Amino acid sequence: MPAGRLQSLIARDVLPFYASLLALVGAALLLDALLHLGNAVWIGRYLGIPGTVLILVSARYSLRKHKIISWGKPAQLLKEHQWLAWMGSLLVLVHAGIHFNAWLGWLAIAAMLINVASGLTGKYLLGRAQKRLAERRRALADAGLSAEDIAERTHLDSLAMDIIKQWRVIHIPITLAFAGLALAHIIAICLFWGWK
Repeated sequence: MPAGRLQSLIARDVLPFYASLLALVGAALLLDALLHLGNAVWIGRYLGIPGTVLILVSARYSLRKHKIISWGKPAQLLKEHQWLAWMGSLLVLVHAGIHFNAWLGWLAIAAMLINVASGLTGKYLLGRAQKRLAERRRALADAGLSAEDIAERTHLDSLAMDIIKQWRVIHIPITLAFAGLALAHIIAICLFWGWK
């Protein structure tokens, strides 16, 4: 791969992926620091609730995609899914703080971060593959090839695109693992909370 294309690939696809992850962690550290500076650390204890609600609301996209619900535009729901899941994850990270005695909570946090990374991977890889395939088809059409010739010449690209779409095979089990661990954490909190 020529150096220019490699730099373009890094700038277009790799850097936004890492920037999204770093922004999430950086925002969580900043918000946690602000709570500490304002002597309001206790607020972080309760941020897991709205964070979890935001993550659950973000699941509307998945429900629409799997035809469990029929309302909403998939493209709009996808944008909301990405934003709400990011915001919910931010609140859950601040909720987690640096409390290493809560091992079940930390397992849930680890699963959540892996899930976020998986989702971002799918977002950037799938977006890049779709854009590249569309550009190639457009270039072939501009060159005057027939639809049949274009389909033949882009067959391998289409197969690669189908493989990339399978990232959900990994993302969904990670999501379920996160959901199970988060639910176990919530149940444990409800059982052992000082309800006085």
